[in-house]
Amino acid sequence: MDPLVALLASAVGYLCGSISFARLVARIAAPQKDLTQTEIKLEASDAKVVMSAVSSTTVSMHLGAKFGFITVVLDMLKITIPTLAFRLLFPDKYYFLIAATAGMIGHIWPLYYGFRGGRGLSAVYGGMFAIDPIGVFVTSLGGMLLGLFVLRDMLAAYFGGLWLLIPWLWLRTHDVAYLAYAIAVNIIFLLAMLPEMKQYIRLRREGKGDDLTEVMQ
Repeated sequence: MDPLVALLASAVGYLCGSISFARLVARIAAPQKDLTQTEIKLEASDAKVVMSAVSSTTVSMHLGAKFGFITVVLDMLKITIPTLAFRLLFPDKYYFLIAATAGMIGHIWPLYYGFRGGRGLSAVYGGMFAIDPIGVFVTSLGGMLLGLFVLRDMLAAYFGGLWLLIPWLWLRTHDVAYLAYAIAVNIIFLLAMLPEMKQYIRLRREGKGDDLTEVMQ
């Protein structure tokens, strides 16, 4: 593997990932909206959940599902395109995995917006469309089923698809590089989700799990 090409893949992936389509869509559709701080009040109590991420989720909450859907598609494409480009240009190398990982990092900590972006779920699946398209549907659906019906926890349903990437990519490829990619995106996503996870755990301990489930849904 050429270090210069690897560096190029990292730079291209990160800079593309740093484009905040959530901000761009909101600026066009509702320029008066501030997406940088979103509060969700729990109906049965005076508690609230604060989301500091700027993502398709916050766009959907502020502007509706239509604009949220547009944002998530654009967020996925900004990772899919550079990942697929490096895969086609260098089919026998792992530069595309580097581009996908760097794109996720850019999405979460974007250079252009003070390192405040989304949480990375759309970025992961954007990369996966270029890495293993079937895996997008198998792991996302499997993760939801695992979280909702086996573990019976909404946070697990949110994380489950990424957890399943690890066994899925290993079974599909038996390649350590793919396994490393799956583990890396899980670690990065966990770090990005720490602010929300701390609130989730605190509210569960306070006995507000039912209200929190509604928020997660």
